[in-house]
Amino acid sequence: MAAQDSCAPAGARTRWGRAVRALALAASVVLTAGPVAGCSGSGESADGGEAKPPSASASHPADVAPGDGDSPALPSSLTDQHLDWGRCRAHAGSPAPGSDWQCATLKAPLDHAEPTGPTIDVALIRTKARGDRGERIGSLLFNFGGPGVSGMDLLPALAPQYAKLRERYDLVGFDPRGVSASRGLRCRSDKETQAAESLDLTPDTKAEETAYLQDAVAFGKGCSEQAGALLAHVSTTEAARDMDLMRQALGDKKLHYMGVSYGTELGGIYAHLYPDKVGRLTLDAVVDPTVGRIGQAENQARGFQRALDSYFRSRGKDPREGTREVAALLKKLDAKPLPVPGGRELNESLATTGIATTLYSETSWTALTRGLRDAERGDGTTLLALADSYNNRDASGRYDTTSHSQRAISCLDDKARPTVRETKERLAKFREISPVFGPYMGWDTGVWCHDWPVPGQWDDPDVSARGAAPVLVVGNTGDPATLYEGARRMVDELGKGVGIELTWKGEGHGAYGSGSACVDSAVDAYLLEGRIPRDGKVCS
Repeated sequence: MAAQDSCAPAGARTRWGRAVRALALAASVVLTAGPVAGCSGSGESADGGEAKPPSASASHPADVAPGDGDSPALPSSLTDQHLDWGRCRAHAGSPAPGSDWQCATLKAPLDHAEPTGPTIDVALIRTKARGDRGERIGSLLFNFGGPGVSGMDLLPALAPQYAKLRERYDLVGFDPRGVSASRGLRCRSDKETQAAESLDLTPDTKAEETAYLQDAVAFGKGCSEQAGALLAHVSTTEAARDMDLMRQALGDKKLHYMGVSYGTELGGIYAHLYPDKVGRLTLDAVVDPTVGRIGQAENQARGFQRALDSYFRSRGKDPREGTREVAALLKKLDAKPLPVPGGRELNESLATTGIATTLYSETSWTALTRGLRDAERGDGTTLLALADSYNNRDASGRYDTTSHSQRAISCLDDKARPTVRETKERLAKFREISPVFGPYMGWDTGVWCHDWPVPGQWDDPDVSARGAAPVLVVGNTGDPATLYEGARRMVDELGKGVGIELTWKGEGHGAYGSGSACVDSAVDAYLLEGRIPRDGKVCS
């Protein structure tokens, strides 16, 4: 599932087969999990960098020639642009935020390799710092994951949990290129999306397999027809370059940033490209930058199974027995889906998504109990509603486009294109990792980017950031969507003296704002005061 993210309320709005990529539950399914925790650790000072007038030149090598030096200088018409902040308007079915919020449009090169060529509009939203202007640090940029999650929609919904940070920062969200208000991609109609939900995503027959693959080809064709040249320019690398242009337009000497889930990958790439522009960066619910697509899928199957095991233990049930019962339920639904009022059905794939949705937060486990109980009694309404909330389907049958953007971005990033044969050869290992989630995740690795119209760019993202200021990396031992071990690997890849690991022994996707006073105070001290916690600090 494409994992979705958010700092505390993580949310899922996309196909969870790539869950490592999507991480932010819909604003209506806010996740707040975990007990208030206590821990100890020492801290050091970090240089945060004060806000400055917009950088005036494209001639500064650090601004235009990031770490890998492969992007030519941007023209002054872009680096010196003034953001015309004004009242936010409703878009994509979301109401306009209140008067505290302002919106603007940033011009960025469609292709950063051709900086004087066509441009793309990138949508930004902000709310200004509440505190004394003399105490203002600058702007704090957010990315809540996906890829494909709209910061324009989600930041206003989640802003109350960042009230303390707002004392010294302007809170700034954005829609990355190809997402929602920034030329968001729509690759198929709502009717076609609902039809695709009836497919068997763990095919058992040649006919089911063919239908699954044909649907992948049709989706890619729809993206290509709708997006045109944009489809080759929605990569995470280009989004990171856009972020540095935002930094300049916002008037900040350094970039201060909070990335969750996929947002950690975006932040790591930014640190690699612009190490001398790193201010105070927090990466929460970390995508492992070292394991590639197959490894990410295995990690997710393992992470969701761990969370399911924890759920059963909390109910006093043997996890192995509980897992067998859920796997048996899914097998029954594969053979005969449950009819649901309104003419729809709960099939194996939708039920698996509904189950996974509840594992993003410990507070959702009661919904899992109800959903499993009802389904065993022949009522699929609860699990279907949970799947709909993950897939962002409203009561009238409309879907948002998060999953469209997510797939386009992730397939442009990833080079991996496993064949059907290779996919089948790995299925036994996926089933061994998780009888419940393994088959879905295993098939997804081979079909997600099957016959995609544009080639991928990397096997693994380079997040090495030698010379950057310390980056705070937060990992949660019970995170189902981004395996805890990925946080340490991100720290190692960022480089010695750069990555600083903070661990929370909790449940759910993401740590900040999820109930741990220890985590929240450590992150706040870093972002607001520049105090760096001891590397390896644990909040239990």
